[in-house]
Amino acid sequence: MFYTNEVIRQATIGDWLLKVLFVLSCSLITVVLIIQKYHSLSNFKKTLYYRYISDEPFFDGSPRNVDGLRVDWHDYALIASETERHGPGEHGKPVKLRDPGDIKMNDKLYKENGYSAVVSDLIALNRSIPDIRHPQCRKKRYLQELPTVSVIIIFYNEHWSALLRTVYSVLNRSPSHLLKEIILVNDHSTKPFLWKPLQEFVESELSPKVKLIHLPERSGLIIARLAGAKAASGDVLIVLDSHTEVNVNWLPPLLEPIAQDYRTCVCPLIDVIVHDTFEYRSQDEGKRGAFDWKFYYKRLPLRPGDLDDPTEPFESPIMAGGLFAISSKFFWELGGYDEGLDIWGGEQYELSFKIWQCGGRMVDAPCSRVGHVYRGYSPFPNPRGVNFVTRNFKRVAEVWMDEYKQFLYERNPQFDKTNPGDLTKQKALRERLKCKPFKWFLEEVAPDLLVRYPLREPLPFASGRVQSVANPKLCLDTLNHKAKEPIGVFGCAPNKTHPQNNQFFTLTYYRDIRAASVEKCLDASSDDAEVILFNCHESQGNQLWRYDQETQMIMHGKPSRDQCLDLVGKKVVVSKCDNRKKTQRWDWGYVNRENLDNWEEYGAKLLP
Repeated sequence: MFYTNEVIRQATIGDWLLKVLFVLSCSLITVVLIIQKYHSLSNFKKTLYYRYISDEPFFDGSPRNVDGLRVDWHDYALIASETERHGPGEHGKPVKLRDPGDIKMNDKLYKENGYSAVVSDLIALNRSIPDIRHPQCRKKRYLQELPTVSVIIIFYNEHWSALLRTVYSVLNRSPSHLLKEIILVNDHSTKPFLWKPLQEFVESELSPKVKLIHLPERSGLIIARLAGAKAASGDVLIVLDSHTEVNVNWLPPLLEPIAQDYRTCVCPLIDVIVHDTFEYRSQDEGKRGAFDWKFYYKRLPLRPGDLDDPTEPFESPIMAGGLFAISSKFFWELGGYDEGLDIWGGEQYELSFKIWQCGGRMVDAPCSRVGHVYRGYSPFPNPRGVNFVTRNFKRVAEVWMDEYKQFLYERNPQFDKTNPGDLTKQKALRERLKCKPFKWFLEEVAPDLLVRYPLREPLPFASGRVQSVANPKLCLDTLNHKAKEPIGVFGCAPNKTHPQNNQFFTLTYYRDIRAASVEKCLDASSDDAEVILFNCHESQGNQLWRYDQETQMIMHGKPSRDQCLDLVGKKVVVSKCDNRKKTQRWDWGYVNRENLDNWEEYGAKLLP
């Protein structure tokens, strides 16, 4: 059979078209499979990039992010699998004990841990938690090239399940190519299971990504963190507490500001893991860290510009201390922590001042969220038997606060009796780095701090003992209770203006009522509630009180609530104001009439 050239040419073209269609079909199928596996082509590009990533240091090697490419870092497979989980505590739901045996065991373990350890044990180590980020965070893309991290977790006598849940949350919710290692540092715990059993578990189940260091003696938080930092090999150091759970896509928002400038320290927003139910919930949508002149950690409201984009990092003067990310390069340029700081206390101020005054900056990343168990109380005794916190504070003040240190010292006479130790090395570091004065920090970094927390304690509205008019033998009394416990009444102290501390209350410049014995504030969470002691927050709300000199009534909250302090039997509550009820009338030991007459003008600004 003979074929013409035309027929042969048509056959060849047909074969060629079939081949082209076959190649296009294969390409289309490949793209579909890529999207199915990686959920986006950008994620596929990210995966390819990390196959060929260099081991050279991120901040001292070749230029990074030259093209500014951003990718979607979400792990959609994990997100999908977590939505299907069921069980105690899944999706951050609260767990309440009902079995009498569990309740009895929990009471024992609560004294050891300050939280419900039995509840923790009932919850899976890799439980799911709710994604409570701002919705716009779910659309956010971050730089393709990000530095590697070493996560440092210090623990002392931590409960087994709480510690391991911290580890698994980091392992499961961090891109494996960014997470170089998790370094657990055992600060010489006394619980046997935190030695050989933990070592064996790490080696069999978590190695090589997780490493465990045992300190030869109890050294405290600061020295333990330094030990972890010295052992770290990642570009960025991330410090976490040992009872935390990281949330969805937590890592890229922490790392991007550091990738852009290695002298930036980044903190996540801290959510609450409730200590008795392990419910995971939001604390707030962010505030700026600060301090008062007793060196208590405080928070300032966001500035107007901080609210323009709820996904963007905002500057914060002071870190909370327990959770932050900083490049290893900058951390060691700053000398790490002052090794003269003992156990804990003051380290967050020292590092924050150094960062700002020595050429860096600090931001909070609202799209990075980490849950933290706030203990019901601290179960650990003082390991030194001396006031190491005051000594730490004085070391920080002497090195970094210049002439402003005197305002700390005026509030606490213990500073005069405290020897801070040798400060030669720290002062030489400040000189070598040519760090800015503390006045610059107050004016440029925290210009509203002195408005909220004046250098000298302003005069109060009233103070002294608070005597019941209905029963003059009884006065308000803390009853030696602690935070979250109710106040009550007790026989009145003879000194009206300066009674013993458990009856010494102050209606302060901040419009709250403070108990001298525990440095806590009177708080009522709802109408007709019992009044409890709670950490003072200077944000008014549940802690807003006002005294009416004419009626002798102590009003709670805004006038529209119409609630007053009331004595019902021996219970102190708030109830509907009624000037006919003697039980709502109280006599203060000292009243500053001028300040009370100028209630609207004097004192902290009344919040809306």
